[in-house]
Amino acid sequence: MRNHLTKLTRNDYAVGWICALFEEQTAATAMLDQEHPDLPKPPGDSNTYTLGSIGQHNIVIACLPEGRMGTHAATACAMQMTSTFPSIRIGLMVGIGGGIPSKVKLGDVVMSMPVDQYPGVVQWDFGKAKGGGNFRRIGALNSPPTVLLTAMGKLRVRNRLKRNSILPQYLEEMGKRWPALVPEYSEPPSSGLVGSQDSRQRGVGDVHCGLIASGNQVIKDAELRDSIDENLGGKVLCVEMEAAGLTNDFPCIVIRGICDYADERKNDEWQPYAAAVAAACARAVLEYVPPSHVASVCPLRDLLSQA
Repeated sequence: MRNHLTKLTRNDYAVGWICALFEEQTAATAMLDQEHPDLPKPPGDSNTYTLGSIGQHNIVIACLPEGRMGTHAATACAMQMTSTFPSIRIGLMVGIGGGIPSKVKLGDVVMSMPVDQYPGVVQWDFGKAKGGGNFRRIGALNSPPTVLLTAMGKLRVRNRLKRNSILPQYLEEMGKRWPALVPEYSEPPSSGLVGSQDSRQRGVGDVHCGLIASGNQVIKDAELRDSIDENLGGKVLCVEMEAAGLTNDFPCIVIRGICDYADERKNDEWQPYAAAVAAACARAVLEYVPPSHVASVCPLRDLLSQA
């Protein structure tokens, strides 16, 4: 195995996995079956990469620079990644998000999937940072790659037929391999949201597929959150910050663990656990993607050069 790893080059990695926060990158790394040695980067690439594999998929994990969030930072990270690793064919944006409380619960996972005329992720903008629910939608983005949509469909069927999720198993395996993560990345003892709609059964999180609203600012306003959902036909399951910077320049699925409800009660208590369940879901999706199907997909760098 060691000899195999020493022969890998930047051309041998076909899956790009982007995170925005340190907690998300840690969870992503902990989900790998195996870490690979670092490879030299070309001059000008400011990304920091973790290389590894899940099953037969060789994966590149990158995190946005510390303190930089939003669509522009995500775009820069993705463009550098596809330049340095020219064989990347499918992308994942994995991390945390804020849920619409009437539809999802803390610890659930939302995966971007086209809904009606919407492609899975819709970009929005609302000018100044203030409440009142006023905002202006500025566009929709490219649909996720077909190979990933197919894998998501298979995962949904598996969950429905077996009436349980594979995610708890992956989280348990992560805890056994990395026991130091258990205190921080375990499910919090309570929601901490008195009077909220959250009355979930511990240890059980649902996986949802649908529309994610993405902008360039953290939402901490219930009225604004609900207005975004209403403006998009009541189809939104989750709001977040970075995906709108990726889905045109880095066609991918977006996977978000729900850590809050994007209102004034927003806090960090659920962030590590939500990052872990999102990473576990990403692993589950990749388990349903045959490597031969990935090999048939056009490299993202070539795809973008043709656009």
